[in-house]
Order: sequence, then structure tokens, then C-alpha cells
Amino acid sequence: MTTFDTTTRGNLIASNLICLASMVIWASGLPAADLIIPHMPPVALTAARALLAAAVLLPVWWIVEGKAVVLGANWMKGAWVGFVTLGLASFFVIIALRYNDPVTVAIVSAIMPVIGILLECVADHRPFTRALAAGLVLSVAGGLIAVNGAEGEVSLGIGVLAALISVALYTWGSRETVKAFPDLTPLGRSTITIAGGAIVATLAALADGVLRGEWPDWGAIGWPEFGGLAAFGIGSMAIAQLLWILSVGRIGIGAASMHMNAVPFYVMLIVFLAGGPWNWWQTLGAAIVVTGAAIAQGLLGGTRR
Repeated sequence: MTTFDTTTRGNLIASNLICLASMVIWASGLPAADLIIPHMPPVALTAARALLAAAVLLPVWWIVEGKAVVLGANWMKGAWVGFVTLGLASFFVIIALRYNDPVTVAIVSAIMPVIGILLECVADHRPFTRALAAGLVLSVAGGLIAVNGAEGEVSLGIGVLAALISVALYTWGSRETVKAFPDLTPLGRSTITIAGGAIVATLAALADGVLRGEWPDWGAIGWPEFGGLAAFGIGSMAIAQLLWILSVGRIGIGAASMHMNAVPFYVMLIVFLAGGPWNWWQTLGAAIVVTGAAIAQGLLGGTRR
């Protein structure tokens, strides 16, 4: 039995709030992405999104931590991890958004806690405790309740398969981002993987354009579309990823990924603020997900068994 003192409990609460903020910002980018997705091929949009995020984070990293840290980082490893985490995962989420609405894509992410906890138990030898089991069950249950409350139906197909692949890649990559760069801060870890992934994605986009003629429809892209790209790149990738990696480093990929199951509620909330209906099922699902994450980390009751 481990008893948490006030400082530990306060740090856990703060880390979970950071993770929650990451989810809200990430969710806000899903509806915005609908503005730009019809006008850019998936590979080109993946590259544009990552380049925009890197253009924001790289100068910040350089100013905050200095030239020596930036140039001395392992950029080859950053390119590989970034390509898998943010390149391939982003590509597949764009494919998913082409075939499904944002709420459906968010719902599919309910599997993320299962993948995250399996990774921790197998790779990190984390014990599968009763609290962790209870938190996982509540997280998945909350996600299923959100599915029940979503408008329309979730039908199996290319979009759902793409979303599942994206979630699996992103879960593995998020853990690897923390493990592969132990000497870097969350800012450095986030920036090197985003920038590294952006380089690979840009080369892939250029090859896609030359070989298959898949170029953006620049004539159809105006200020609203650029605004959607900005929200999708700067908000949903740069800021959200920085907060996400910070929380993963503090509470682990298993607990952090539980928060992903509340994303349908955040998407619904954003749609509601834009004039859409309120969904009580998704509200209940989000409350259950947050409760499950708290139980898994021992935040309810003060102990973890």
C-alpha cells in the first residue's frame, strides 16, 4: 500500500489537469480540420500540419533552452519517433476523418487506455493492480456510454480501421517519446519529434505530388481554410502535444490515455458552444472516464493497491 502525501496528490492533480487541457485543445482541432481536409491530400496535409507545429515550437525551444541543446539532440531518432507518432498517426487520422465525422473518430480512441496499459504492463513491468483494473473498466465503460450517446452509428470500415491504426501508433509513439529522450525536457521531446516527423512527412508529400500528382487545391483554400489548418496544426498538434508529453512523462501513458476517452464529450461541448445540441450521455461518459483515471492513480481514497 502506498499512501500519497499532499504534495504528491497535488502533483498528480496538476498533471491530470494538464492532460485534460491537452485533450480539450486536441479535440478542438477535429472540427476545424473539416475546413481544410477536402482541399489537401492526406500526405500533404500531414506535412503541412507538422511543419506549422514545428515552426512554432522550434524557435521557442531554441530561445528557452539554447543552441547547444537543440543542435546536440539526437535528430535521427527524433525523425523516426516523430514519423511514427505524428507522421503516420496523423496520416491515418486524416484518412479516418475523410470517412467519418469527428465524434466517431474520437469515439474509436476509446481503445487507447487498453493499449497504453498493456504497453506499461509488458514493457515496463507495471503491476496490474485492482485500482488500475477498476480505472480501466470505468474508462472503457465511459467511452462506450459516449458511443451510445453519439449521433448516428459507428460502422466498421476504412475510416474506423484507420482511426484504430492511428491510435495504436500514437500510443506507442507517446511512450517512446518519453523513453527515447530521457535527457530532454517535455518541450525538447515534443519539438524534436514534431520537427523530425515534419521533415519525413514533407519528403513523402513531395514524392506523392511528383509521382501521383497529389497536390493541394490551392485555388479552393482561403482564409477560413488556413484558419482550420492553424487550429489543426498549432493548437491540435503543437500545443496539445507539448501538454500531452508533459503529462505522459508525469503519470505514464496508461493513466494519461484514459483521458482520451473523454474526448467525445469535449468535441460535443465545442459543437454545443457553436450552436449544436447538448448530449447528456456523453457528459455522463466523460464523468465516468475522469473518475476511472482518478481511481487508477489512487486520487480517490488516498491509496493505490
